[in-house]
Amino acid sequence: MNEQLPERWTKAGVYPDMWVDPDDDPRESAGPSPDGELATFQDYLTNYRLTLRMKCDGLSPEQLATRSVPPSTMSLLGLLRHLAEVERDWRNWIAPGEPAPKLYGDPDGDFEGVRPEQSAVDGAIADLEREQAATDAEFAKHPDMAARIGSVQEPARSLWVHRIEEYARHCGHADFLRERLDGRTGQ
Repeated sequence: MNEQLPERWTKAGVYPDMWVDPDDDPRESAGPSPDGELATFQDYLTNYRLTLRMKCDGLSPEQLATRSVPPSTMSLLGLLRHLAEVERDWRNWIAPGEPAPKLYGDPDGDFEGVRPEQSAVDGAIADLEREQAATDAEFAKHPDMAARIGSVQEPARSLWVHRIEEYARHCGHADFLRERLDGRTGQ
């Protein structure tokens, strides 16, 4: 394998292992950590969502659609689409009524169907934001972390942890995908 690899770099100067400096990081707060289990879960989820979006910032549609870690079918655009699909799945698990249909089809339409076009990027971001807001609204109906909810009858706590884990895992994938695209590193 004799391909040209991008040089590693970061915008951070204060902490070179970070994505940006603390003053420029929307995940940083000057205040204390949140109190309570639910507020802590919400804070972690918000920060992982921001991390994923930050990993996509500054890239062209072509770069976002690139499968930069072969043989994986993952791309950053595919991750945005995948997490929109996952948000819908979580809502389907806990919301009453008929489940909403898949956004991108089966199997692996979230990764397989990416197109290197600005309209595809805009659509994926809009889908993700819409699905996050709808799932957040459904979870807000269940503030008791011990309550068993939805068709899965899992404790709300377990579903919150799973949501956080899903974003955390995919932020790790985003680290590798982005570094292979342009060499940018940081958490």
